[in-house]
Amino acid sequence: MTTLKTTLQDDLTTAIKARDELRSATLRLTLTAIHKEEVAGTEARELSDGEVEKIIAREAKKRREAAEAFEKGGRADAAERERAEGEVLADYLPKQLTDEELESLVAAAVAEAKSAGAEGPRAMGAVMKIVNPKVAGRAEGGRVAAAVKKLLSGG
Repeated sequence: MTTLKTTLQDDLTTAIKARDELRSATLRLTLTAIHKEEVAGTEARELSDGEVEKIIAREAKKRREAAEAFEKGGRADAAERERAEGEVLADYLPKQLTDEELESLVAAAVAEAKSAGAEGPRAMGAVMKIVNPKVAGRAEGGRVAAAVKKLLSGG
């Protein structure tokens, strides 16, 4: 079993014993999503820590989107619950890059792409190929794409 999945299960047990309903419900849902992924396809398999991390990130993103939807629908209580669940999941994800850190990584990738002959807005794909592995899991795709567009357009 992966170490991250083991940590999630141990934390779930602790949360249940502490009667922490929010944490235990969030971890249960996340472990269910991990289990679904493990048994999907033709053969059950063990997920790596990287794959488990991607599932946790996906679950956290669902919480953010649901919180926004509830907020727009005028259901502040439900939005608050979703945000709280997202914060629980954030504990298991790598620390997110600050805007400055992201910008410096993107600037380096833009320079690398330019040296390879890719320039202007059409270099977007080349720059994204370079920068994505460097920021994997530490910045959302939309943030990365926005930073790349900003630098490529001369902003």
